[in-house]
Amino acid sequence: MGRYRLILLITVILAMGVMATSYISYRVSRASIHDAIVESMLPLTSDNIYSEIQKDLIRPVFISSMMASDTFLRDWVLEGEQNHDRISRYLWEVQNRYGAFVSFFVSDRSRNYYYNRGLLKQVSPDVEDDAWYYRARGMQAPYEINVDRNTSHADGLIIFINYKVLDYDGSYLGLVGVGLAVDSVQKLVSHYQHKFKRDVYFIDAEGLVRLSGSRYHATGSRIQDKPGLEQVFRQARQQGAPASFEYDRQDSRQLINIRFIPELNWYLCVEQNESEATRDIRHALHANLLLCLVVTAIVVALVHVVLRRYQGKLETMATTDTLTGLPNRRAFDIVIDIFRNENDRARSNLAFITLDIDHFKAINDRLGHFGGDHVLVEAARILKSSTRAADFICRWGGEEFLLVVKDCDEHNAMLLAEKMRSAIEHEAIGYKGAQIRITASLGVAVARAGDKVEAMLERADQALYEAKRAGRNRAVLGAVDR
Repeated sequence: MGRYRLILLITVILAMGVMATSYISYRVSRASIHDAIVESMLPLTSDNIYSEIQKDLIRPVFISSMMASDTFLRDWVLEGEQNHDRISRYLWEVQNRYGAFVSFFVSDRSRNYYYNRGLLKQVSPDVEDDAWYYRARGMQAPYEINVDRNTSHADGLIIFINYKVLDYDGSYLGLVGVGLAVDSVQKLVSHYQHKFKRDVYFIDAEGLVRLSGSRYHATGSRIQDKPGLEQVFRQARQQGAPASFEYDRQDSRQLINIRFIPELNWYLCVEQNESEATRDIRHALHANLLLCLVVTAIVVALVHVVLRRYQGKLETMATTDTLTGLPNRRAFDIVIDIFRNENDRARSNLAFITLDIDHFKAINDRLGHFGGDHVLVEAARILKSSTRAADFICRWGGEEFLLVVKDCDEHNAMLLAEKMRSAIEHEAIGYKGAQIRITASLGVAVARAGDKVEAMLERADQALYEAKRAGRNRAVLGAVDR
């Protein structure tokens, strides 16, 4: 009963601990999820997307840089831009080799705009669509990234890399570059949204959604139609640095991180629904709670098994002699009452045989304690092999052993004692290459129904002492008191 009470107590403690820990964790998680999203998750997603955008733009910038330093292009311009087919083939080759959506060159001398099919037009400061060229012409940096419409492709939205071309003396010759279709960037946005599990979209300075992977913030929509978003966007523009905000959309709370992308002159927005984020963590906590309960059940089961085995081991250790493996005196105290009760009911005899190894002190002195222990172990083995499984044999103490035999009279008890004495005498015990011979003295007493155990043990001891006084290596039957 004590073991089961302990198991019940452990179960209650573990269950209460798990429940309390899970509940506190859930409350803490709900309180901290908002800060985690705003301060860590959304900014990190925004940084990752910005890094991937920069990585995706490195290749076209590199292509444009090679074109701007190409000797063919510069020589062709310096030679007077003869044979337009040559520049068309050059731009076509660049476009095909590097997988650009469009490639172009605008000459500052002739104002001609060339692309892979030849001469497209002449740029003019009076034409609004050509304002980009004159702006880029005066830039201090060697190149710029610009999002604009391309008249050679049905006014499709293109991300252009505009790179300055200088002659061998460093004089300005024009602009060269490649363009990426925004449709390909749109695929990247969809990839980002799927990868990071958040709404991702880009807003220009006028509040127009230019690219979006979000159903709610569709491409071409305006944030002026979304009052909460318009307000945080205005705050983001005033603040300048990447920052996180909150706003209400219908019946849900939205958490959003907004940062400016100077390469595109757009604002990157990464948005997440707070309730959806909380739901995911709540589900995770429920899963953790279930896992903890399963672990608790396993722990309790293991504790039950361990306690049962440990208790059994303790009981065995308490009733077993650790040296010889025989039952000890405590085991005798447990089983003797059973033997006596059976003996009284059957009105039969119960034999007690005490055995003492002769001159054991001399053996100990000669072989040492380890040698003496070895002799005791071998003696126990010999005695076990000389008795029946139903007989009870134990180490009584020191070099003395006790055998209890049920339903055994004086004659059979003496035969058994002589058998054990002879087996010990004729067994050569090996130890460290030497053969050791030992003998034993035995005292025998037989109890009948009603006889007291203490009296029988005393009678067997007296018989043992008589055997020693008579010269040892013999069995003596104790006298019956009548």
